[in-house]
Amino acid sequence: MSKHRLSPDNLPPQKRLHTTSSSFSHTPSHPQATNLATLYDEIVLVIFSFLSYRDLCAIQRTNHNWSRLALDNQLWKKLYLSEYGRARLRGVRGFVGRTDGREVKPLPSRAKAEDTDDTRDWKWMFRISTNWRIGRCTTESVLPKLERPSVPLETGHENHGRQILLAGSLLVATTQDETGSPALSLISPTGNRHTISCRTTRSNGSTQVSALALDQSPPANPHHVRLAAFLTTGEFIVFSINHIHPSQSSRLSEYQPITRAPRTAPILQAVYHDRLLVTLSRSFHLSIYDLSSGSIAHTQTLSSFTSYPPSSMVLTPTSTTTYKLVLAYAIPVFPAHWSVGATELILSNETSMVVTSSRTARAVDIPSGWIDEQKMRAVREQWSRKVEKVADTQTDGKWVVLAPSELPSLPSNATIQDGSSGDANEAAKSYKSSSLHSPCVLQLYRLYFPASTSGASTSKLTFVRTLHGQVGPVSALSLADGRCVSLGVNGSIWVWDLEAASGTEVSAGRGMTDGVHGVHDIPASSVVFDERKIISADSHGVELRRFDI
Repeated sequence: MSKHRLSPDNLPPQKRLHTTSSSFSHTPSHPQATNLATLYDEIVLVIFSFLSYRDLCAIQRTNHNWSRLALDNQLWKKLYLSEYGRARLRGVRGFVGRTDGREVKPLPSRAKAEDTDDTRDWKWMFRISTNWRIGRCTTESVLPKLERPSVPLETGHENHGRQILLAGSLLVATTQDETGSPALSLISPTGNRHTISCRTTRSNGSTQVSALALDQSPPANPHHVRLAAFLTTGEFIVFSINHIHPSQSSRLSEYQPITRAPRTAPILQAVYHDRLLVTLSRSFHLSIYDLSSGSIAHTQTLSSFTSYPPSSMVLTPTSTTTYKLVLAYAIPVFPAHWSVGATELILSNETSMVVTSSRTARAVDIPSGWIDEQKMRAVREQWSRKVEKVADTQTDGKWVVLAPSELPSLPSNATIQDGSSGDANEAAKSYKSSSLHSPCVLQLYRLYFPASTSGASTSKLTFVRTLHGQVGPVSALSLADGRCVSLGVNGSIWVWDLEAASGTEVSAGRGMTDGVHGVHDIPASSVVFDERKIISADSHGVELRRFDI
């Protein structure tokens, strides 16, 4: 019998021998390299959480999957909170919606409450905060310089310059209508403009708008906000501003005093919240108005003979019937110098809206009677911080910043560009600072008003530090939420983080030789900001600087 032939088909592969160590000691002849692309997204995100923001931006160019994971919102939230230490953009909110009792100067914007579903773009917040820190922004000219009034100003009346304000995304700036009367220019982010006339029976070509105040209470209509414009004639007008469709804005009411008086003309500062309007005149008359009935009713006037402009005010609603008003202002120091002081006023609506109590703190506080050596050292320290002139004082209820206006003195290491030996003004005009000297020094103070239940605690205005960096005199300050923006006479702009004690130059300006001579002859400058932009107005016009780029 013949043997059975094998099938022509290939034999199955030989099975591995099963030994006690074969399953552990067997090593493939060609091991595969580890591939991060095969890892779960959760594991890759854990690895990415150890990277810096520069590394996250760099790995986005690797492939589509890594680009998607590097944009994870929680990664950027962790980076933002670790870098900037707060769950919101600085300056995004004022008193609206605050529940922690912290006094933060309300920005003229309608900010929403904190997001509870955490839908914020944390990478965008990180980028815009970093742009603020390094001074990176775009610059755009919004309005040309303000022409002089067609009718010369009356003797003894000053040129108040251009007033600017932010109402949400809308820019409000003072201008003139076709007849030369004062008007408000409403400029939307898209560049559309609408003009509202502030003309009254008393206004003429020499009338100006001396101050603006935006209602800081939550609006009943989300598209409309109320704004008060104060004229140099002593009148003021309340408008309803539509920040979505500016052409639908309208005039609500107006107040006309019987005669022109120091109480009403000119108004330099004003704050507005719902039913309460508080104004401060150049003669330091504080007037309180009640707007609850739809009309404007003057309820009280207070005066001060120890407080002087420049000044700033912060209004806080502490309850439905009580408000807290904080004022910062210049105070005289013997023999011919100046410092800064602050006063807290409590306003209550028991019968009518009036001031019920007040407290004051001064930066220079000389004790009465005989003093010992320890108190003398404190007096000498305060005495060295007095200034010859004050350009501006600003407060947000927590911090107070004082900006001197005198021209910088020439230190021993200073150089004169043209080698001339003229007078002090000419020398300061051509002054060039060294890298180790900062000719402009802002003074930073911490304001503390204890609660009424704190017993023996006293009000304090404590010096914290000096802010160095800006070259040349400062013409205007804006302070809110621990951030300060200073505008120089030469157009330079600096941003200061008061809590971190850091400053950044945003604009170098137009040079020390442009605008320094005759500082007191130029129109008043102003600067405002919110969490995305800075708007400055000076003799050269209105400029917009955006940080959301």
